Amino acid sequence: MSFHDVIIIGAGQAGLSVAYFLRRTNLSVLLLDAEEAGGGAWQHGWNSLKLFSPANWSSIAGWPMPASGDQYPTRDHVIDYLRKYEARYELQIERPVLVTGVEAKEQGFKVNSESRSWHSRAVVCATGTWRNPFVPEVEGMASFKGEQLHSAQYMSPHSFKEKRVMVVGGGNSGAQILAEISLFADSTIWVTLRPPSFLPDEVDGRVLFERATARWQAQQEGRDPDELPGGFGDIVMVPSVVDARRRGVLHSVGPFKRFTAEGVQWADGYAQELDAVIWCTGFNPSLQLLEPLGILSDSRVKVLGTQASDRPGLWLVGYGDWTGAASATLIGVMRTARSTASEIDHFLSQSD
Repeated sequence: MSFHDVIIIGAGQAGLSVAYFLRRTNLSVLLLDAEEAGGGAWQHGWNSLKLFSPANWSSIAGWPMPASGDQYPTRDHVIDYLRKYEARYELQIERPVLVTGVEAKEQGFKVNSESRSWHSRAVVCATGTWRNPFVPEVEGMASFKGEQLHSAQYMSPHSFKEKRVMVVGGGNSGAQILAEISLFADSTIWVTLRPPSFLPDEVDGRVLFERATARWQAQQEGRDPDELPGGFGDIVMVPSVVDARRRGVLHSVGPFKRFTAEGVQWADGYAQELDAVIWCTGFNPSLQLLEPLGILSDSRVKVLGTQASDRPGLWLVGYGDWTGAASATLIGVMRTARSTASEIDHFLSQSD
């Protein structure tokens, strides 16, 4: 059984970022990654997926993402960048390793997979959300005879050619998947909890990151981040979404009441026959591996910054605003990764 000062669970953008900053210390660091190869959850994104920001606004710490030749880098460009990044910094990574549980021990933690175990003084959980897609429970959904899948499983619109497709979810994934499926499907319907909100055409991820930074600064200064100006909306008008608006398909209806065998029905009795439903309803953090520690509540862990409040020596990085503003983005995770590495170094030096 091997021992390390720090074990980072997950070698996607968050795990790599923390490992980069820990290179500046004298700590031994091991990353355990469930994937067969580098690239994190980007490997599971749909084929046409692109970033919202140019390459120079999409880098993780240390090495700028090379220009891609496109305004917004593709999924494959991001995967290639992350693989070259881990090789560039010669990070110690073992894969594929699916961690099944983390146990507290007197001298730190025991990290378990089905076949092996590791000991460490500190653990960074950077597992992201891809393995824990969320689909709401809807009356009658088991009776629906058509296809149902989550955006986590969606890859291409071609299999939906000449089908009647419903896309559920008012975020960026819902808008982008609707936009490309509408080019192939016989018909599409877009269901959102509330009317979708769109960013101005000229606004992309650069502005969103600037706003996230402003929110972070406000929190550091004790100000209410909700009082900051903004309100531009949620959905980035990437070219495919702009085209969908031009074609007149970028409009939504409110939630339906129940599934039927042939489709869905709204509260007023209106029914729609469907061949497929794509759930673009988000994800929950993939934190089941922390259940042995007894600190999970509603798929989350109480944190102070990124450190678990009720379990010294455990940090969580990259899960969204509750572990740091914009920390689920490539460039946004840099700030919390840096502070986390500094906290780990201080924590372990104090325990020596």
